[in-house]
Parts: sequence; C-alpha cells; structure tokens
Amino acid sequence: MKNSLRCMVFALLAALGTAAAAQVFNTTRSPQGDKEWPVVKEGVTVKVSPHVYAIPSESVPGVPNVGIVVGSKATMIIDPGMGLLSGQAVAREVAKVSQNTELYVVTTHLHPEHTTGELAFPYAKIIRAAAEQKDIDESGMHWVNIFSKRSPERAEILKGASFRKADEIFDREKTVDLGGVRVRMMYVGPAHTFGDTAFYVEEDKVLFPGDLAMKEIFPAFAMPQSSMRSWLVSLEILERLKPAHVIGSHGDLADGAILGANRELLSTLQARTLALKREGKTAEATGKLLVEEFKAKYPAWDQPVRVISAVDAIYKENP
Repeated sequence: MKNSLRCMVFALLAALGTAAAAQVFNTTRSPQGDKEWPVVKEGVTVKVSPHVYAIPSESVPGVPNVGIVVGSKATMIIDPGMGLLSGQAVAREVAKVSQNTELYVVTTHLHPEHTTGELAFPYAKIIRAAAEQKDIDESGMHWVNIFSKRSPERAEILKGASFRKADEIFDREKTVDLGGVRVRMMYVGPAHTFGDTAFYVEEDKVLFPGDLAMKEIFPAFAMPQSSMRSWLVSLEILERLKPAHVIGSHGDLADGAILGANRELLSTLQARTLALKREGKTAEATGKLLVEEFKAKYPAWDQPVRVISAVDAIYKENP
C-alpha cells in the first residue's frame, strides 16, 4: 500500500506539466522576464556516470546542482532545490531517469536552496546527519527568512517553505544501498556550516561535497561555527576518496582536481592571514588587503569578497 501511494504521488508530481508550468520551469527568468528565477531548470539533466545524473545549476543564483543516484531498487535525490516549485521540477526530471518507487532525499546542508525542495517528496525517506538536524532545529527558519528577503522572486518561491521531519538521523557516517550502487554519507563539518554533509557514490566514484569544494568559486564561511581548520581536514579526507567526478553545490561540474585546488587556495589564505595577523594587522585590514591580493592571484574565481569572512574565521580560531 505504501509503495502504491508513493507511485501515485510521484506520478502526480511528474505529470505537473501544464503549459504554464513548463514556461516557468524551463527558464531561468521570472514570469515577468526581467529577473533571475531561482527554480531548478527542467530539460537540462545530464548523465554523469552509470548510476548518477545531475541537474546543473547553470550558475543561476539560488539554484544548486541537483544529484540523482539511481539503483535497481531505490533512487536518491541530493539537494532538491529551493521551495516546492524546484522540488516538483526535480520530481519530473527524476521520473525521466528512474521508475523506482523507493525514494531518498538528502541534503548537503541547511540552506534553503538545498533543502526546501524536499516538500515535493512527501513519501520519500529523509536522512540527515545529526549536526545538520541541529542546524535546522536551531536556525533553519531564520535562514529561510534571510533568503526570502534577498529578492521578491525568492520570497515568492519560499512562501510556505518549511523543513520535512527526518526519518533517520546518523552521527558521522552511513551507507545506503540503492541496489547495485551504494552512497556513502559523511558528516564533514563544521566548515561552510556546522552540519556539512558529503555524499560519495562508491561504484561510480562521484562525490557531492556541498559547498566545501566548487569549481572556481571562493568558499563561503557562512556561519559562526565555520572553521578553516576543519574545512582543510575535510578536504584532505575527501581527496583520499580519489573521486573521478565532483559535483559541488554550485558552479560547473568538475573532476577530483577541484578538491586540491580548493585546499591549496584555503591553505594559502590561512598562511597569509596568520602572517598579517602576526604583523599586528586587524582582521578588517587583513580582509580588505587579501580580497585584492586573492582577486589578482585567482582571477578566474568568482566571489572574492568571501575572503573577508574567511579571514574573520581564521582570526577567531587563532586569538
């Protein structure tokens, strides 16, 4: 009976393909046409490996790279996007590549563009790391409110957003067998957030590291618990997996080299920050100086202003 209900709900979501819906979901622009519309885009899903598909963000702000891992008995969705509209778009894309009725939804961290799309999957099993659940319990709706205030489009998409209750919580690590393919779930925070979680598809050597490693995007130290030391340790752990494909939260899909590239950038930033701190410079002065220095050193990387929050985190860790 439960599987039958899942089938019905999944089919309903996949069938929401009216002309109006198609017009909204297949564009990165708002219905007014002049603003970016942060809803996961349909019709662009790519096959990354034998069991893994990705819906690329196409660098639209507020849209993550969505992962779909398909086994012989179950399917896992990683980061289903922002709000119900994104979740419904993801559901229709999943229906194109999987007929499984057993579904899992997992997320790399609490931010709304990664989590709130889970509302479109009422019969999927939600699994979270205990640390991510703690983040959600303590500040989840606070972040929904912050994101809602960033633009009228986000406010519209996040209207009525909430977090689904987790069906299962794990501490440090858990492996889920989807049938012929296993997904290793690893708590790797605190880094970008307290509850950062990475997902490694073992048979296909595909890694979803969340915001810990993205292609040519400066890392964001987003919360008070963000830690440079922990971030560097986490990248070393993920590098040891030797992934063939790395699908960061945002930006282009990449290979395993981006783990080393992110670690090298952060190590260099840490060393320069500590050197300037020893010279007696304040965190504010160091941040301003290093934004310009790293903008010149890494000209292809987006969001160099994030250097400032990284510097603040390093100063806090090294009083």
